[in-house]
Amino acid sequence: MRQRLSSEPDRYRGRRRVPTPPRSRYAAVVTTAFVGAGIVALGANALPDAKSVNPSVLDELKQASVTSQDAAARADSADRATRAGRTDSKATDERDVWLLPLHNYDFKTPYGMNWGKLHTGIDLVAPEGTPYLAIHDGTVTKAGWFGGYGYTVIVQHADGSEAIYGHSSAISVTEGQQVKAGDQLGLVGNTGHSYGSHLHLEIHVKGQPLDPVPWLDERGVNIQLQIEEIYSDVAAS
Repeated sequence: MRQRLSSEPDRYRGRRRVPTPPRSRYAAVVTTAFVGAGIVALGANALPDAKSVNPSVLDELKQASVTSQDAAARADSADRATRAGRTDSKATDERDVWLLPLHNYDFKTPYGMNWGKLHTGIDLVAPEGTPYLAIHDGTVTKAGWFGGYGYTVIVQHADGSEAIYGHSSAISVTEGQQVKAGDQLGLVGNTGHSYGSHLHLEIHVKGQPLDPVPWLDERGVNIQLQIEEIYSDVAAS
């Protein structure tokens, strides 16, 4: 290799070396250049304006847009109807609530023959003075002394059925009063023909007593297990 003399002019003096871009940047620059060149080469022929498009194609595009908007409107309307239906269903459920008449009781005498007589209801044993509640919405048709039932509350429901709450120690409502499921009606007692402090509950349909256990079970209330469907659903969710 020939050694450069100090007197030999430096051909590279005063020049600046341009750094080589990273490989990825270089590829991006080259790609962009090719794409730009392609667009320039295509020119106006590659990008026709609306006047150069077949009118029937434009009509089809407009019709597709209208159809899409109609479909969106129908979907929105259906969604609104679904939400309204859910609201109506919820309101109906709230009006059709059935509850236990009280809690923490002992289920004693069931409906049926007892000592040679038909026991027309069920007995729920609880301490005297325990509040008991309406099992369903209705109108109080009796609030006072009722023979062997002692102090009694009778509530007539919208479906025509009646609930009779007997042997109360005190009554919290008056005749003609509108009550909701869960409203306090009175206090458990031992009045009338009673063997001890308990709530006597009867269900009458068309004037005839029915066994409250299966009748209430059909409405989501299990008297024997002390379960209310409305609360078990909330707990499960």
